[in-house]
Amino acid sequence: MDWKTSAILFPGQGSQALGMGADFAQDCELARETFRQADVILGYELSQICWEGPADILDQTIHTQPALYVCSLAIWRVLQERLPAARPAWVAGHSLGEFSALTAAGALSFEDGLRLVQARGRLMHQAGAENPGAMAAVLGLDAAQVEELCAAVSRVTGRRAVLANDNCPGQAVVSGDVKAVDQLISAAKEAGARRALKLSVSVAAHSPLMSTAQSGFQKALDATEFSPPSIPIYGNVAGRPLTSVAAIRAELAQQLTQSVRWADSMRALIEAGAQTFIEVGAGNVLTGLMRRIDRSKGRVNLNTLASFKELLAGQS
Repeated sequence: MDWKTSAILFPGQGSQALGMGADFAQDCELARETFRQADVILGYELSQICWEGPADILDQTIHTQPALYVCSLAIWRVLQERLPAARPAWVAGHSLGEFSALTAAGALSFEDGLRLVQARGRLMHQAGAENPGAMAAVLGLDAAQVEELCAAVSRVTGRRAVLANDNCPGQAVVSGDVKAVDQLISAAKEAGARRALKLSVSVAAHSPLMSTAQSGFQKALDATEFSPPSIPIYGNVAGRPLTSVAAIRAELAQQLTQSVRWADSMRALIEAGAQTFIEVGAGNVLTGLMRRIDRSKGRVNLNTLASFKELLAGQS
């Protein structure tokens, strides 16, 4: 593998699964220490929620977001320890994963990143309780079509539905008011969508319904120290590199209510020269999306100890 043409990707909410990171913690002291450190910072045993659940607790936004962050960084730290040459040319993270990417790129300390993620999850949970919303996946329509449908539904219902994620060609996620999202599902099917289905979430992420979390999260951002990234990081909102602390702060402030332009970010990385995409953390969602964006690119998952050992064997 040529690390000079490799990009590390960090997953976001939806990739969590019971037991994530447990095999790394059993085998690698540095991974164990990462989970222990997180437990101390948070003041509760996040590690046990990750490994033993129950699943409904892990799936709560206030726990899911720190859990994914810690799992990704535990694996990243072990990768850096066991394979010092593994310095990618770029990093990126999907929504919550952007915080993992920032920490991996040296723009944010592990502790500060975890506290920010904890605040983000708590504030999003509160916003969801105050302004209940919904999200839905739409398959088989392009992002422009979905945005047009969102605008039409919003006009008809008087309530907002917006494009939350442009994940890859033919896969989008919408977010917003429950009534508007329900109407969007019907409109998408009428427009020829292969599938349109509501997701099992109560938080309307990346929509105006998250605006009540904005001021609280801005205070948390303002109190956090950032550094210029040592590895170029591609952001979700504009799909461009975040090269300065000011750009990082602006990105994270906008991210709560703006769309995740994942497909654009990945295309920008490909244009920059990325040939191999390595997903570090729970699940394999992002490599699956890359297969739809450009199946000619290399894809590697580091979500289990077995996959990690396979990578090490290939690098020896």
